[in-house]
Amino acid sequence: MMDMFLEVKEKLDELDIPFELVEHEPAVTMELADKFIEGIEGVRTKTMFLTNRKKTEFYLLIMDDSKRLDMLRFKEIVSANQIKMASEKSLYEKMMLPPGTVSPFGLLNNKEKDIKVYIDKEIINEERMSFHPNTNEKTIFIKTSDLLKYLESIGCDANVIEI
Repeated sequence: MMDMFLEVKEKLDELDIPFELVEHEPAVTMELADKFIEGIEGVRTKTMFLTNRKKTEFYLLIMDDSKRLDMLRFKEIVSANQIKMASEKSLYEKMMLPPGTVSPFGLLNNKEKDIKVYIDKEIINEERMSFHPNTNEKTIFIKTSDLLKYLESIGCDANVIEI
């Protein structure tokens, strides 16, 4: 299997998207991840992989990592009866990712192209965002405009929502 980070790097290079890379020991918690990138310019994001009760719809939600998700509000936005975190099994089936590495770059592995992407309006005007590039041993900083360019290149619409 191809190195997951290499796949991300190749895609960004192909799109001429520059990024800043920080390598570190595995970030198993948000707190640890934040320590590794302290002082670097860019919004700290958390990316959540969510699903409806029947596991027929999947959602990738990107928001500020210090913000708490209002599940009821998100459920209304996506018109679902119930929303929950997707299981480790679904995460692996849909994006071939282990827990703790969820980011928009996992969408490279979503063959069915059936994951809807949502970005919190609160961070969409930030200059840069940070993500794990399919591994929790690295963090990359990418311009928000380039994130949108990347999403478009893989056929994903980014829905900006107020959450």
